[in-house]
Amino acid sequence: MKKRICAGLLLAAVLYVLTACGAEQEESGGDAKPVIYLYPEQPTEVVVTLDYDGELTASYPAYGSGWSVLAQPDGTLTDGKGNEYSYLFWEGVSDTAYDFSEGFCVAGADTAAFLRKTLAEIGLTPREYNEFIVYWLPRMQENAYNLISFQSERYTDSAKLTIAPEPDSLLRVFMAWKPLREPRDIAPQTFAPFVREGFTAVEWGGCEVRGSLRK
Repeated sequence: MKKRICAGLLLAAVLYVLTACGAEQEESGGDAKPVIYLYPEQPTEVVVTLDYDGELTASYPAYGSGWSVLAQPDGTLTDGKGNEYSYLFWEGVSDTAYDFSEGFCVAGADTAAFLRKTLAEIGLTPREYNEFIVYWLPRMQENAYNLISFQSERYTDSAKLTIAPEPDSLLRVFMAWKPLREPRDIAPQTFAPFVREGFTAVEWGGCEVRGSLRK
């Protein structure tokens, strides 16, 4: 089966020299709640390992030297003790400098509608994007504005995933964002279509970036 790997959403190429929307020094707030969904075509033993350029601060189930689970087509995961999970979860702290050369400036009150529309466009299912929104919305909706950029290589290079057997389709969604007092101009992002074929793995996560860009 043809593999379609959409690592980091296949966004426009990351610019390594930040523009006026991200030229100042930034401080990462930690990579919060990346979660990994596994959807094989039939019950499959799957091993997932993470090569993270930072420090893991939490994981569920416990990461140890990697996750080993029995994955069902509906996404249900079962560990060796018979415990069931909806997804694999981890958090960590790193000094990755995220790219804000492209993205969106969204009023806090419009955050829920923006995320619902954009995450669906990127390729998340309603179950996946609703869980994303429930986690992030309380942190974002009361801000005057949020500067949002969905990351590609800046994230995937610092948090490499190895999944065995290898998925036919892989989507990794990672949102870096900053609260703003006033709106900012930023070049809009576009996203390549994501097609789920065969064994599909999906990850979403995010990071609030703190620093001198708040205005």
